[in-house]
Amino acid sequence: MALQELDNSNIAVHLGAISEYKSTYDPDLLVREPRQSNRTHLGLQDDDLPFEGGDTWNAYEVSGLTNTGLPVAGVGKIYYPCDGKYIVESKSIKLYFNSFNMTKLGDTSADVREEIALRASADLSKLLEVNVEVQIFSNREMLDAKVTAKSEWSHTDDGARSWVDGFITLEDEYPVEGVEFSVYQETPELLKVIDNPLDGMVRYHSALLKSNCRVTSQPDWGDVYIEFKGKKAVDPISLLQYIVSFRDECHFHEEICEALTKRLIDVLDPKELTVRCLYARRGGIDINPERRLKTSDAHSSLSDVNMPYIKTPKQ
Repeated sequence: MALQELDNSNIAVHLGAISEYKSTYDPDLLVREPRQSNRTHLGLQDDDLPFEGGDTWNAYEVSGLTNTGLPVAGVGKIYYPCDGKYIVESKSIKLYFNSFNMTKLGDTSADVREEIALRASADLSKLLEVNVEVQIFSNREMLDAKVTAKSEWSHTDDGARSWVDGFITLEDEYPVEGVEFSVYQETPELLKVIDNPLDGMVRYHSALLKSNCRVTSQPDWGDVYIEFKGKKAVDPISLLQYIVSFRDECHFHEEICEALTKRLIDVLDPKELTVRCLYARRGGIDINPERRLKTSDAHSSLSDVNMPYIKTPKQ
């Protein structure tokens, strides 16, 4: 969808504008946007979604002060479900977390991180009208996360084109060099349905996901992980062409994930389906939406706010 076709009046309070960075706590900096503003053109309604899931945000610029003035740093993880009616605008949450920078919040470093988490959970829950979970991890807690990106995101070994073993990277494992890629606006007609005779789980990954910010048109880069099960499958090269067709789309990360999910539901009528769009960090924050059928399992590294997030190589 072209940039000029979208109503960005609400979210342009901070995004795309020169902003004052406040350094004392101010929850009024937070701005929300209705999810329905993007769902209508996909034939989706807030109260009758064909999927579930949520949005995981990782904030790497979180800090406050102890009562003696000692700076405390942490990594924030935020999770809230997609069945709420709103998302938080990304620059507003960056400004919000920066407003803790010069605020004294407790006697110890642990107290400061806990207080930021408690306030952020309460403020975001009020803003979005849904339960928002927040955890602020210490540097030690992040270092102690021993899982690697390859194992966490189930990548196959080089040359192993096996869905059982893990995700196949489309652009690495299929002959795409001679394929024409010329469509850069979201075009679901690119998807070619084929039979899946074994009715088994199919897993694809691509590191070629790119879209643009709805307001500023700045590029957003990401990995997409798609797994589905059912009688039908998607021709892998056509799936990559479809993923590439988001390259000049102007939407938020959550909107891209929901478009991918809805289009695959429409063409596959799958028994199971999960789509994860894991975007690279911009402005100190990465956003990672996951949408899935109710028959599919959530990814614990995404949905469990008490578990440090395992980044992809791009992130």
